[in-house]
Amino acid sequence: MKELFLLRGLPGSGKSTLAKSIGGMHVEADMFFMEPSLEFRTVHTYKFDPSKLKEAHAWCQKTVEVCMLEGEKITVSNTFTQEWEMQPYFDLAEKYGYRVYSLVVENRHGGVNEHGVPEEKLVQMKNRFEIKL
Repeated sequence: MKELFLLRGLPGSGKSTLAKSIGGMHVEADMFFMEPSLEFRTVHTYKFDPSKLKEAHAWCQKTVEVCMLEGEKITVSNTFTQEWEMQPYFDLAEKYGYRVYSLVVENRHGGVNEHGVPEEKLVQMKNRFEIKL
């Protein structure tokens, strides 16, 4: 069975860490903002540009589709605070015959968001977080 895991949660909740535990191909929109670093022993640096957020999500979706063409197990770890944000992945899963698991990851371990999302933005994200039961 081909599987797609959609990990939802606020920054710092542990989505990326859990994705690595699940295995398979791990993709997230934040990867779009990783740039090679010239610093010694540093492979990449994170350079977020909010004006490119739509492009980052399009890249993430296209990357998932390419992985699906290969039949890989895939984990996507984005915030997905709104139900509609997952819809492109549900559509891809249906197109390529994938079973989808949507998991909400909560920060119960005191994790810190590694991308420096400001506290007021975290509160906004928390207030718009939708759960479909």
